[in-house]
Amino acid sequence: MNDLGQFLLRAEEEMDFLPIIPLNESEQDDLNGIEIPDELALLPLRNTVLFPGVVLPITVGRDKSIKAVQEAYKGDKLIGVVAQKDSSVEDPTVLDLEDIGTVAKVVKLIKMPDGGTTIIIQGKSRFKIDSILFDDPYFKAKIIRLEEDESPAEADFDAYVSNIKELATEIVKLSPNIPTEAAIILKNIENPSFLIHFVSSNLNTDIREKQELLKLDRIRERADLLMKLLQKELQFAELKNKVTTKTRTELDKQQREYFLQQQLKSIKEELGGDPNQQEIKEMLKKAENKKWPDAAKETFKKGIEKLERMHPSTPDYSVVYNHLDLMLELPWDTCTEDIYDLKKAKKTLDTDHYGMQKIKERILEYLAVLKLKGDMKSPILCFVGPPGIGKTSLGRSIASAIGRKYVRLSLGGLHDESEIRGHRKTYIGAMPGRILQSLKKAKTSNPVMILDEIDKVGSDQRGDPSSALLEVLDPEQNNSFYDNYLEMEYDLSKVLFIATANTLQNIQPALRDRLEIIDLSGYAVEEKMEIAKTHLLPKQKELHGLKENSFRLSDKVLEKVIQDYTRESGVRELDRMLASIMRYQAKEQVMNGKLKASLTTDDIELILGKPKYSNDIYKTVNMPGVAVGLAWTYVGGDILFIETSLSDGKGELKLTGNLGNVMKESASTALTYLQSNAGKYKLDTKLFEKKNIHIHVPEGAVPKDGPSAGITMMVSIASALTGKKVKPYLAMTGEITLRGQVLPVGGIKEKVLAAKRAGLKEIIVCAQNEKDVEEIDPEFIQGVKFHYVKKMNEVIEIALG
Repeated sequence: MNDLGQFLLRAEEEMDFLPIIPLNESEQDDLNGIEIPDELALLPLRNTVLFPGVVLPITVGRDKSIKAVQEAYKGDKLIGVVAQKDSSVEDPTVLDLEDIGTVAKVVKLIKMPDGGTTIIIQGKSRFKIDSILFDDPYFKAKIIRLEEDESPAEADFDAYVSNIKELATEIVKLSPNIPTEAAIILKNIENPSFLIHFVSSNLNTDIREKQELLKLDRIRERADLLMKLLQKELQFAELKNKVTTKTRTELDKQQREYFLQQQLKSIKEELGGDPNQQEIKEMLKKAENKKWPDAAKETFKKGIEKLERMHPSTPDYSVVYNHLDLMLELPWDTCTEDIYDLKKAKKTLDTDHYGMQKIKERILEYLAVLKLKGDMKSPILCFVGPPGIGKTSLGRSIASAIGRKYVRLSLGGLHDESEIRGHRKTYIGAMPGRILQSLKKAKTSNPVMILDEIDKVGSDQRGDPSSALLEVLDPEQNNSFYDNYLEMEYDLSKVLFIATANTLQNIQPALRDRLEIIDLSGYAVEEKMEIAKTHLLPKQKELHGLKENSFRLSDKVLEKVIQDYTRESGVRELDRMLASIMRYQAKEQVMNGKLKASLTTDDIELILGKPKYSNDIYKTVNMPGVAVGLAWTYVGGDILFIETSLSDGKGELKLTGNLGNVMKESASTALTYLQSNAGKYKLDTKLFEKKNIHIHVPEGAVPKDGPSAGITMMVSIASALTGKKVKPYLAMTGEITLRGQVLPVGGIKEKVLAAKRAGLKEIIVCAQNEKDVEEIDPEFIQGVKFHYVKKMNEVIEIALG
């Protein structure tokens, strides 16, 4: 029965009493018949209020309380029970006691084994303290008994009682610590007064509110206040139940996941172990034989420890795993051994590429120093030259010659700096930079790395990749290159970087300063013929299934293909022409079953059509006012016609042909020089006032600029003004000044070879460019006469006779 009496109490609250109901409810009817004396010993209670009819077990601990109980137990067993105003007061005085209490009968007194005293008391009737007689050795007071109000006869009072029962039952249902039998007991209590007292006693509310219930004389008012308190308690119970249910749901979910994970683990163990643990073991096994710096080893160790603590389903697991996997894949201190046999290296380079002596010498010098010293920082080379001359393929040849791995990194159109440095590994889809990816692919830390088209690197709001390359291509810094994904420094000093570019103009100055520039000029006709015979023809024969056929192309035929069907510095167009010839030969082989032993020039015209280019144009342009200049473009040298025409007017100068500012200024300078020196060259000064001069450079859709056409424009204007024709098959290049000097220009080799390809026989250049001409192989410029000049009058004498 004790358990049943605990309902409506918070389980976590420590109580030293246990409300119970009387064994016989009919005793409630006899309460009014008990004789209660005027003077009673008082028992102060700290944590509850006793109501009439309710039975309470009380543990008595204070000396005064024990003496009061013992005194009452000796006599009529009646004692006055009052509540303390403040339950924290250990030794209460008269002022600490409530003035309304309940007369209780000590039903039983039990001596406990630990020396304590427990009594079971039953409330009989309410009383009011009239006066305190004494407070030592216990409290004794003169009391006034308060009569209980009869149950109201109104019909709605039954509704009050019924409502109290329902509210109390609802609270019992919502409180898991209260046994369900309590609801049955509540239902069976018929006496309204006892019901109110019983529920009030067990109500989980503040002691002062319980005291207020006890003070009320009218039972209806007591029922009214009790209902309000029950409503409040019901709301609290509902809220508590909601929170408890939510917490339990979350715990149930976690327990379910844990249980399933344990089951999954057991299944995996039965099938041969957890694959994630297997992956970690494999990583550790790979790491044992890895040659890497201490810093990398420490970082890997921390990463593995972190991975072991993580569940594979967490998002960060794959991030950490991929990072560690990259660390294992990178070569770190793994390098290939270089071949120090210089003669063998030279033979390999010569076999793969014709000419290019300057580059081959530079590579052999590097190998020689490496052999003597054993270790040196790799040079950062940059091959600059027109397209199609073999810059990229030369990198592969160099790698083969020195016995290193080859990787190519195309920088053309690169806009994002992260392509070089990598993305931070926390980003979705993050990757290391292209530099580390290439090293991972090469599986060695000293490959030959081709940075192709370094002049085509762009920049936008995502960063400037050329600035990121500053660190990569600086021998003083690249031993500690930092990649954002790896989050560690990596040594790139052993990598042999070779950059390729068509022009230096688009390369950032700071980046250009870090590169060792090696200029590659275009090929002469003789070089192209040699390349065609050694490399291109065998390659095309094999590609078209004609390797076993022994037909040949004579030098005369090859020369015709080169001169009449191509106009380039490299050999790409030549390669395409030879591919056309091979396709024709393949068709002939399949259709007729045999091939001619050799192809003639007529056969070439039949296969490739009429010649695309002709040198006869230079014979037909022999008229006053037309001069031939030499230009440099990123695809090599080219021929430039400059035409001047006179018309009646006011001496205005008109320039057409899509010319740049520098070229326009060269025309103005040439005209001013001729005006100021008209007497010297026997020019009619009136012509400058009466004639308009129109200078046009053909191929108007092509932009043209630069100072090297200065002397050509001057000769063209002088020819038009004097009416004299320019010497045939004569080309010229050079910058002019108002003082009449001829200044040197660049790109001499490309320009001279372009003039030779075009069939020109004489070339005027500045005397200071003589050293550039001497660098050209004499065989390639055989039959070309050079005029080295310092003054402009020398140019006019040679050009106009």
